[in-house]
Amino acid sequence: MAYQPIEHYGVIGNLRTAALVGMDGSIDWLCLPRFDSPSVFAAILDDAKGGRFRIAPAEHDVRHKQFYWPNSNVLVTRFLHPDGVGEIDDYMPVKGTSSSDPADLLVRRIRVVRGRMKFHVECRPAFDYARAKHSLHVKGNVARFDGSDVRLELVAAHPLHRADHGVQADIVLGEGERTTFVLRFAKGDDSEARPCPNSGEAEQSFRETIGYWQRWLSHCTYRGRWREMVQRSALALKLLTHEPTGALVAAPTTSLPEHLGGVRNWDYRYCWFRDAAFTLYALMRIGFTEEAARFMDWLSARWSEKRSAGDGPLQLMYAVDGRSDLVEEELSHLEGYRSSRPVRIGNAAHSQLQLDIYGELMDSVYLFNKYGSPIGYDAWTHLRRLVDWVADNWQQPDEGVWEVRGGRRDFVYSRLMCWVALDRGLRLAGKRSLPADYGRWLRTRDAIYEEIMHKGYDQKRHTFVQAYGDGGLDASNLLMPLVFFMAPNDPRMLATVDAIRTPLVQGGLAAGGLVYRYDPQQAPDGLRGTEGTFNMCSFWLVEALTRAGRTDPQRLDDARLLFEEMLGYANHLGLYGEQTGSSGEALGNFPQAFTHLALISAAFNLDRTLGGKPC
Repeated sequence: MAYQPIEHYGVIGNLRTAALVGMDGSIDWLCLPRFDSPSVFAAILDDAKGGRFRIAPAEHDVRHKQFYWPNSNVLVTRFLHPDGVGEIDDYMPVKGTSSSDPADLLVRRIRVVRGRMKFHVECRPAFDYARAKHSLHVKGNVARFDGSDVRLELVAAHPLHRADHGVQADIVLGEGERTTFVLRFAKGDDSEARPCPNSGEAEQSFRETIGYWQRWLSHCTYRGRWREMVQRSALALKLLTHEPTGALVAAPTTSLPEHLGGVRNWDYRYCWFRDAAFTLYALMRIGFTEEAARFMDWLSARWSEKRSAGDGPLQLMYAVDGRSDLVEEELSHLEGYRSSRPVRIGNAAHSQLQLDIYGELMDSVYLFNKYGSPIGYDAWTHLRRLVDWVADNWQQPDEGVWEVRGGRRDFVYSRLMCWVALDRGLRLAGKRSLPADYGRWLRTRDAIYEEIMHKGYDQKRHTFVQAYGDGGLDASNLLMPLVFFMAPNDPRMLATVDAIRTPLVQGGLAAGGLVYRYDPQQAPDGLRGTEGTFNMCSFWLVEALTRAGRTDPQRLDDARLLFEEMLGYANHLGLYGEQTGSSGEALGNFPQAFTHLALISAAFNLDRTLGGKPC
């Protein structure tokens, strides 16, 4: 089998983990029981070894369609053939919301809408990223895959047959007939498998799962233009939430390449401090205050672990449960997506110094204090120490927002977010009358501002640059007006926006309406190869133009045009990867939370600036 394009996948999940389901009916990625657990299906990273769970028509010349059940994360894959029309409903019941068997992990319902179709079923897990062997026990319509400490149980209404280290089945359904396959995860010492649910039980589970998602989405307060895309982004973000802790993973996958055949392949199954401000802003703006509060609880637990300024800098990412040991490892036995090696688990960037995270953290606290709940004194004692640390260390070179692996530099964005950390600290202290070293924080904040204007702005090119002494552009500077560092119509800001909008071949960062985060040729990052345009940065450009467009109608028209052009780069389900390649293909880990957060923010502010009423 050939690798599917990344954009041909949909995602389902149970707020603890997620699975990628291809348009061909194959589940090619699933980690159990959490996002960052070892995989049991990883065919997307090695078609031969990775393991998959595929259900597809046995006939050739089948056309495919895939869509979500309205306002839900229940995925429907439809197969169209001259002899019939069949569908698979894929979903993962959310724990605690269903009266059906709480052990059900993944449900695949097959039905034939018209005619008669034969389906071939193949379930071939490969535990621990295809490193661990397992035993297989098959009895009638139950298959049990026993790993060293985990067990998968596949139960069906049809007999299952051994096929190498997995099982397979061939079933024929006529018009109106349906059947169900249930995959359960269990500890190795659990009791015997439970029977497959009958048609009534499966229908109840299906309806309850749809009901859960539709009830959740009903809390969305966004009523503006592009409502469908905003709601799909909200549903995608909810899928990437680890419900027990409130953490939000950057993506549910690892090592999907930023360039086919390249080495820019990273593990994104963790929670970044950097995402904090964007997450809080996006969720609260569209009504999901409970999710924002849960994420704030997770953040609070992390910053509270720093008991004094002498503890050193914050770690920039953690596992969903707060685990900090994210040692990076290369899996040399896997070939990678379309031969894009290496496949990595863990992330060495967790030990980097990235000063910008303090600005994003303090901005998130400021936003939550403004739109959510007031910050109390106990939390403030920890936050105050962090701001003091920034005041002492803001001049240190670091690896920057893009986590470069070419050495530390004086990145402008890092300085910018140090300014934000001090500014939000001052605002919080003033608003809540909290004790702080006002004089020192104010002097340091102003010193950072002056330094950025002096060292971070290229007087010859008339643009802000990536790092001091470097003429390269960086799309992260588009956030300057978004964090209120400077006015969106300041001549320096407008000149920077125009420079970024210039095509890459002419020294800018644009490719049509899409934006590269930086040009590795202008600003080497210590890695070989190139990458695609960065979807998040494209939405940042929309926001920068939107804010400038409040006094410039032409820029506002440009913002709307670019935003609607970007909507066209989503996949058939409204999902985005991290990047978009030169031929419009999705690149990088998928789906990516940051992109959907940026979409929500851009849609909210553009709609408000346009007047809040659809044209």
